[in-house]
Amino acid sequence: MVITKNDVLKIVDKIVEVIKENKEYLTELDAAIGDADHGINLDRGFDAVKQKLTTLSETTDIGTILKTIGMTLVSTVGGASGPLYGTAFMRAGQVVQGKNELSEEDIVKIFEAALDGIKQRGKAEAGDKTMIDSIEPAYKALKDSLDNNIALPEALNRAANAAKEGMEYTKNISARKGRASYLGERSIGHLDPGATSAYLMIKSFSDVVNLS
Repeated sequence: MVITKNDVLKIVDKIVEVIKENKEYLTELDAAIGDADHGINLDRGFDAVKQKLTTLSETTDIGTILKTIGMTLVSTVGGASGPLYGTAFMRAGQVVQGKNELSEEDIVKIFEAALDGIKQRGKAEAGDKTMIDSIEPAYKALKDSLDNNIALPEALNRAANAAKEGMEYTKNISARKGRASYLGERSIGHLDPGATSAYLMIKSFSDVVNLS
């Protein structure tokens, strides 16, 4: 199964929609352990992404689309999430530069590049109560599933489920990065907003592929 450029644009539209639907929820999560702006910032960023993508030509390749998303997020989303998600999309775009279709191998590369970019930019690892706690399990579940010849829609479904489990795990650990780390053990009992938004994006990817 391949993912076309039209599929990628549908996935982006779904992410824009889901972030908007969850803007207040993400901001409430952030109010408990952060700056109370995660949902507001991401919604503003993805609104800008939607506008920016309308200016690209029909011949624009998937790599350029992803890099454009990344640059737009860096320039419009405040706080830590703009540079982190921006880096993720830009790194993902680099590994599929020039492509108008994505193979299953390409999708694994996109997840891997995005994860590596976030780790390097944020100096964080799994267990630090960040978006990595959703993205790393999703990447591993996706790769393991495809390595075992599981079809892409089901592999992405498993990735989304792993991301959800990772997101829920953040409720049980204390934060070691960002403003939430100042709270120490008082951050326990709260979901990490970044892990939650990452799960929502991965779930959007899975939902679109499973409906196509």
